[in-house]
Amino acid sequence: MRQRRRAGLLLLTAVSPTIEATFLVAMGFVAATGLSPQTSAVWPYDTYHDLRWLYVYHESWPKFLLWFGAVVVARGIYHTALIMLAWPDEVPRPPVRWLLRRSLGLALLVAVIVAPWALISVAASVVALSWVLLASLLPMFLLAPFLQRAAVVGPWWRGLPSPSLVGWSLLNFVVLTVAGAICWSVPGWWTVPVATAAGVANGLLWDRTVRAALCPSRGRLAWLPATPIAAVLALAVPLLIPPLVQAVPGENLRAEAVVLDHPLPPEVAQAVIVLAGYGSRYGGEAPADDRVERFSYRGLAPDGTPLPYEPRDTTNSVAHSVRLLDEQVQRLHGRTGRPIALIGESEGAMVARTYLRDGAHPAVDSLAMFSPLINAGRAYYPPPHHDRGWGVVTGWQLRIMFGLLHRGGGPGSSPDEPFIRSLVDDAPFYRNQLMCPVPGVRMVAFIPTTTAAEAPPGDYTDIPVFQMPGVHGGLLNRALVEDRLVAFLSGEPIRQERDEYPLLQRLGSAWQAPPLAIEANPAWAAFRQPDPAFTGQVCRPAR
Repeated sequence: MRQRRRAGLLLLTAVSPTIEATFLVAMGFVAATGLSPQTSAVWPYDTYHDLRWLYVYHESWPKFLLWFGAVVVARGIYHTALIMLAWPDEVPRPPVRWLLRRSLGLALLVAVIVAPWALISVAASVVALSWVLLASLLPMFLLAPFLQRAAVVGPWWRGLPSPSLVGWSLLNFVVLTVAGAICWSVPGWWTVPVATAAGVANGLLWDRTVRAALCPSRGRLAWLPATPIAAVLALAVPLLIPPLVQAVPGENLRAEAVVLDHPLPPEVAQAVIVLAGYGSRYGGEAPADDRVERFSYRGLAPDGTPLPYEPRDTTNSVAHSVRLLDEQVQRLHGRTGRPIALIGESEGAMVARTYLRDGAHPAVDSLAMFSPLINAGRAYYPPPHHDRGWGVVTGWQLRIMFGLLHRGGGPGSSPDEPFIRSLVDDAPFYRNQLMCPVPGVRMVAFIPTTTAAEAPPGDYTDIPVFQMPGVHGGLLNRALVEDRLVAFLSGEPIRQERDEYPLLQRLGSAWQAPPLAIEANPAWAAFRQPDPAFTGQVCRPAR
């Protein structure tokens, strides 16, 4: 009897990943194949999977609520069946009706608990920042062993999970990560048997997790309301990660410091404009070399000098910043008579690259991008005055969430800031053309290794890249970067691709939100581009 129930459990957990993988492969939706093993994962990861799809692919409030209710009911019934099949023989099992009520109620509760982290995962796919993705994933990792016992024990919210349950939860995360990487790595229809095997592994994990929850070695702090405490701590994660990222060595060493602090060597023939990133400030300090200027997000004074600016000025739309950059390029080129090299970091890289797309640029001959937002704009939400459109509920929930975060001392960003709105509205360009060559302009991108977790795996560039250990917007080895940047400005070709980068891309594929198909969104109809989510490649010609 026990063997038949286990066989039924493994069959049930293998079916749903197989079905999802089959549909994704048939559609050619290569960017999302790493998500399919999570359809039968031990919760909360299965709910995390469902909500990420739902937050990206809904067009109205009624449809969102309808599908949210359907997901909760389906998960409640599905979990009831899995728990019955995984229940150990030596432990008396409660009636099916009790299990079904408990599973349905917990499916709703877990969906509410998981929703903020699924929402942040979608936000990460908009801005392509690894620390935002980390802020969505760490709470899931923290909450998993607490939630995985909820459906089978009485006062599940009290006491600490047993070491064995924590261990199985950790293995669950590892299996889903590796399975997602393999699903993406194998060619074509081989994804389907990999997803099936991952589903079988999920069944074994359900079996061991239910047993570990029902048969703990001994109770630990049974009086402590541990699950509510863990949930509160999880809510603090988005507030803690930004200061932790800033504490990483080299995070505060920005790319602009490489060329602003001392004169350029004589072998550099260009004049240089340095575009700092989001949240930067400029007090009007003159660079050490009069051939170098700091780009101002406020524009130029009447005498042509860049105006000081504050972090709030970096929230301008990309189009507005492009107009300011065009004026500054023309003024600097006219003053020096030299070709112009642009050095942009993060938002500055996006502004510089968009400038090279949007008009004639005869004065510019070089572009160096530091920490560009690779494959940004993979999700969409309409402006606040629209009541329909892909991601309409996502947009409103992001507005509420970031408003609460700001009140709690977190980042002051808004999902409707003009810069963020630029990434959303012009997403086809940033997804397909950002890392593509521009005729007549030498280009290179300095890429920190954390970028590997920011976008789906696959081809992401047709320009030379210099991959290096580091975090977004930070340099861990200033001397190396300075040497390579000067070499690039002097005309030398530079390139460095690290062996671990493709592996990190694949390992991150399971935890990203599925991209919104470019052709599905009417708001992108005027900017049709081939979709890397389906082609697996960038720099395809626009249609």
